[in-house]
Amino acid sequence: MDAQSAAPVPPPGCPAHNSGGRVPLYGPEFAADPQAYYEFMRHYGPTAPVELAPGVEATLVTDYSAALQLLQDSSSFRKDARRWRDFNEGRVGPDSPVFPLLAYRPNCMFSDGAEHLRLRQAVTDSMARVDSRRLARSTGQISDYLISQFSARGSADLVSDYAKQLPLFVFNELFGCPAEVGDRVLFGISGMFDGVNAEKATGVLFQAVGELVALKRARPGDDVTSWLMAHEARLTDEEMVHQLALLLGAGAEPLRNLIGNTLHRLLTQDKYAIAGGLIGEALEDTLWENPPMSNYAPHYPASDMEFAGGKLAAGDLVMVSFAAANTGPALTASRQAGSSRAHLAWSAGPHACPSKDPAMHITVTAIENLLNRLPDAQLAVPEDSLTWRPGPFNRALATLPTRFTPVQPARQANPQARPAAPVRDEQAGAARKPESGGKWSQFLSWLTR
Repeated sequence: MDAQSAAPVPPPGCPAHNSGGRVPLYGPEFAADPQAYYEFMRHYGPTAPVELAPGVEATLVTDYSAALQLLQDSSSFRKDARRWRDFNEGRVGPDSPVFPLLAYRPNCMFSDGAEHLRLRQAVTDSMARVDSRRLARSTGQISDYLISQFSARGSADLVSDYAKQLPLFVFNELFGCPAEVGDRVLFGISGMFDGVNAEKATGVLFQAVGELVALKRARPGDDVTSWLMAHEARLTDEEMVHQLALLLGAGAEPLRNLIGNTLHRLLTQDKYAIAGGLIGEALEDTLWENPPMSNYAPHYPASDMEFAGGKLAAGDLVMVSFAAANTGPALTASRQAGSSRAHLAWSAGPHACPSKDPAMHITVTAIENLLNRLPDAQLAVPEDSLTWRPGPFNRALATLPTRFTPVQPARQANPQARPAAPVRDEQAGAARKPESGGKWSQFLSWLTR
């Protein structure tokens, strides 16, 4: 084979030649077939030059071993986004569509050293207090409510009607959100990740979380917010707001994608229909082959260095492709041979996901309950007509149209349900009742009637 025929061929629609040789991780072409892009990028070696959005350059690690090395080397690679050289030198502005997920915030994701250990310990200890039985019960109640909204129709979009909403509802419950605060948390997180007026959505989210912190300072409860507040790390109100916003946003969006991607696998691949549906196997295969966060884990070299056969400058943005690392040829072969090497869907090292176990419990419970209630659910459109949301970070379906035999909702009130707490109106100096129009308010009303 001559050198010309061995040269990598960009996937269809890949305008790498128009991006200074960088591979664009945005647009419908990348969303439609990211694996073709990862295969192309492997010709660069363990890392590849990419563009996250117009003008936003990064180095993407596509090799499993190199990804593990980066994720575990906190002395050479730092998480503090204030080191980001392209932003500091004005080449990337705050109006960039990817800025909200890369900008520095004083939370455990963007901290290093002793500060990271302090904030991370508070988060992991608080999340460890979540009781799996309570979590399963809450997830089941929320699942029942969401299913009741569409079961009689005989059709649903299992992304917008179910997978998108369920994680937000579950996290509202875990964090003890009263009705009106929870409504705005739902609005804020959805807007941040959907790109619909992300700046406004971010502001709404942080204001709502700030109110939640004030409420829990005055009236603690049996919830993650109160446990985090009481932790020996003694978080300030500002630190509380940023940890909660991180947990709510970074928890809900990947979970939405994981539920949707696993449902997609179950509905489109016959091998999972054996013995009533192999949900656990489908979930694990999804984490390997179609992880909900495909490219993320932003890091910055502490100094100029050589890494994985290439050169990096201090402050360069370096990210990990969990999807490419999980599906590389060497790792795929070892996985088929029964290797025990773990996938990177939950990341690795000191910044690995602190909510892995709750996320797995929520996903399995949500899917089991849905398929038990709607056992003949099937895809309502040809599989090749489904579209995936564009963007460099997520792997997520835009819609998942499904049809099934209509089922009348069975409503059973829960006499032990937590009532909606009033929200403090600082201007009036008195408690006011939550508004009834939001989705979280409607769920709480349904739960207690």
